[in-house]
Amino acid sequence: MFRAAHLDGQTIRVGENFHFDAHIFDVCDPSLQYFVLAFAQLARDGLGPGRGRAELAAVDQLELDGSTVKRVFDGERFQMGELAAPISMDLCEAPNRVERLRVRFVTPTELKSEDKLADRPEFGVLFGRLRNRVNTLRTLYGPGPLDIDFRAMGERAAAVRMTECVVTQTEASRLSSRTGQRHSLGGFVGEVEYEGELGEFLPYLRLGKWVGVGRQTVWGKGEFEVVGLT
Repeated sequence: MFRAAHLDGQTIRVGENFHFDAHIFDVCDPSLQYFVLAFAQLARDGLGPGRGRAELAAVDQLELDGSTVKRVFDGERFQMGELAAPISMDLCEAPNRVERLRVRFVTPTELKSEDKLADRPEFGVLFGRLRNRVNTLRTLYGPGPLDIDFRAMGERAAAVRMTECVVTQTEASRLSSRTGQRHSLGGFVGEVEYEGELGEFLPYLRLGKWVGVGRQTVWGKGEFEVVGLT
């Protein structure tokens, strides 16, 4: 899953460095090496509308706070050795008392509710889509489905109130050079404040920064973060 919102609208000059994040969930197979090799070739073939060529200079393994844990590729060869343990988060940690929090939707986000797109990110809808995404990732790449009461947690999430919603709809699209099809990349961005019994949901929301939520997360949509809580 790619995270490159900071590059939106940017023009990279010749010789200038740039970076992006990639979140890889398959930690059992040697997927990291394959990803690095594939992206090094993609960079050589050209990126962006003008197919500007680039060189993959380095790949670093990061910690939860964004700090570098280990360099795994130096531009020429792998420096794998003993990789640090993959980032992990405990979703069953004892909940702290949290009664109010603010969420910032960084990249365009679309959440489905009852087979249609939700106009606003009500907490019950947000948590439901986030829970389902985490469950899918755990099922595919981890120890299996979440061991939780989906219905009961969903009912408690639906009781959380939205007290402020300042979001705007954005329109964006991508054109596939392979198929010629245009895909919508729009959605809402902005900040929302929630109030209620939020402690048990906080680990999921913090994990959401890494897994994303909603439609087309692999294309960079659905990035959000908790920016304040009391």
